[in-house]
Amino acid sequence: MTKRYLTKSRFKLAMECPAKLYYTGKADYADRKLEDPFLAALADGGFQVGELAKYYLPGGHEIMTLDHDEALRQTGDLLRKENVILYEAAFQFEKLFIRADILIKTKSRLDLIEVKAKAFDPVTDDFLTRQGTLASEWKEYLYDVAFQKHVVRSACPDCSVFAHLMLADKAARCPTDGLNQKFKIVRDAAGRKGIQLVRALTAEDLSVPMLQKVNVDEVCDLIYNTPVQNELFTGSFLDYADYLSEKYASDEPIPMPPAGRCAKCEFRATEEEASSGLKDGFKECWKNRLGWRDADFLDPTVLELANFRKKDLLIARGVIKLRDLDISHIDPKPDGKPGISQSQRQWLQAAKVRDQDESCWIDRENLQREMDSWKYPLHFIDFETALTAIPFNRGRHPYEGIAFQFSHHMVHKDGRIEHRGQYLDAMPGHFPNYDFILQLKSQLEQDEGTLFRYAAHENTYLNLIHRQLNDDPDEIPDRAALCSFIQSITHSVSGCFPPWKGDRDMVDLLELVKRYYYDPWTHGSNSIKYVLPAILNRSPFLQKKYARPIYGAEGGIPSLNYRNWTWIVVKEGKAEDPYRLLPKMFQDLTDKENELLSEDDEIRNGGAALTAYARMQYEEMSDYEREQIRNALLKYCELDTLAMVMIYEGWKAMLE
Repeated sequence: MTKRYLTKSRFKLAMECPAKLYYTGKADYADRKLEDPFLAALADGGFQVGELAKYYLPGGHEIMTLDHDEALRQTGDLLRKENVILYEAAFQFEKLFIRADILIKTKSRLDLIEVKAKAFDPVTDDFLTRQGTLASEWKEYLYDVAFQKHVVRSACPDCSVFAHLMLADKAARCPTDGLNQKFKIVRDAAGRKGIQLVRALTAEDLSVPMLQKVNVDEVCDLIYNTPVQNELFTGSFLDYADYLSEKYASDEPIPMPPAGRCAKCEFRATEEEASSGLKDGFKECWKNRLGWRDADFLDPTVLELANFRKKDLLIARGVIKLRDLDISHIDPKPDGKPGISQSQRQWLQAAKVRDQDESCWIDRENLQREMDSWKYPLHFIDFETALTAIPFNRGRHPYEGIAFQFSHHMVHKDGRIEHRGQYLDAMPGHFPNYDFILQLKSQLEQDEGTLFRYAAHENTYLNLIHRQLNDDPDEIPDRAALCSFIQSITHSVSGCFPPWKGDRDMVDLLELVKRYYYDPWTHGSNSIKYVLPAILNRSPFLQKKYARPIYGAEGGIPSLNYRNWTWIVVKEGKAEDPYRLLPKMFQDLTDKENELLSEDDEIRNGGAALTAYARMQYEEMSDYEREQIRNALLKYCELDTLAMVMIYEGWKAMLE
């Protein structure tokens, strides 16, 4: 039987929920997390950061073998040297095993360096809260490096071990153009992916470090000295690591009680996965603790209540199903604004389940008042953006936002709809923001019609581009006009001075959903990818209109990317989610990988689009592959703005 060691990735998973250790890595259980490390790292530039770190600490020996015992042997041999640098050094202590990103040995001193694709500013960022506890945004990284330090110092008791995080330096400015384009994802003859430096780094490339090494020994000591307490264990951090390793080594389930964290469990099986024989770890876990049967999982639970802070309290009391809640559990209160408050919306959701009421709720008076204030033609826009750890261009900071794509739909007063415009710049290494805003301006300044977005994302990025335009020392044509345009269609975010609110400040459809509209078929989610299928199934007007191939058809709705397309396809009595009608974004990935990358939430993270953009930047691919991905990006983004139009049309029909 293969030995089972608790690695740093398994330990990280257990810190989310110990029960996950039993289900991870098993082919017979559903798993909603990406298994391809390169796909996962593309989104945040992790592969670039890890490779670049080696050039700031050069001359090391890389342990490349994937064999556990051979990696330990090679590491041991190299550590016999008095001074040495290792990349991916292997260490084992009892049932714990890690691969250290970078290890520097200087006589009897070992400096352990964990490289993370996360930005850090020593002036404004802190690993600890004011109360002296771990800051939530840093907790997983700090537990990770503390775990590694424990393994290394236990495996090397004669050495002094010092722990560091190597992070992207927020304050650094890239010294050259094209630095990140020198690191590419390539495939070997066997099809395995790896990182390759395609052009040599120059002294100028390395003259301003984009990464900084931050010592975390004091934080590690805090972790070691703070008892771990959860429903099953009380003891030290080190004892907890041993406890988890024993459970994992023996492949023994860890029966954690249900809690709010279960909402994010990746071991849930979809209907398709369950029908194909995959097991559902979430259901299995809850059955063992609650004695539930399959029928119990048909009832909505408090996990579906968005932003509800009492989930853990109610679950601990045994109040789990929404139908069991009464008004005192939520205590809904108005917030003085039109429509319903968050707590009122939560109670509306619970009450509809309790009363077996599947009808949608709409605040006709307030929504009509809102719509009466809009000026035609209406403009619906959606952005696709990226944050790259290593900047594209000289003078840019790590994780300085890039806006590479937008889609623009227009609705005329007489009801005519057209896909009016789009923009996509995926040229490798090119900084697109100023071309992006110039194109957006040219499309939106033709009239004074009302503008729409879904969530705060577009407003946030336009504020970012406004700041970039003002801070850029280079000569930028029409700088003042571009800044004035941005101010006219946005409101300033925190930290901007003087603050502003534009005459055409974009209307946020997400906020209108939250205040004036609730459909039980969304299961409490406000994501456009839940709201759209719900309203399509709710609206006879939309069903009649879009069940015909009018989209991109002559005499129908003009489209830049579709021809004679039908958006309403009924399957088993329900209109299919339009996003599922699109071709796969990536032809070389599995259906599951495409689905996971396409999953989205209300903050508009655009996982599929971001991954597509990153692949076009960093992977070696043929012109055909590049064109396929480009076409898919255009289609996906066009649907994002059409979805907003459909929601508007559905509401308008309901009000009429």
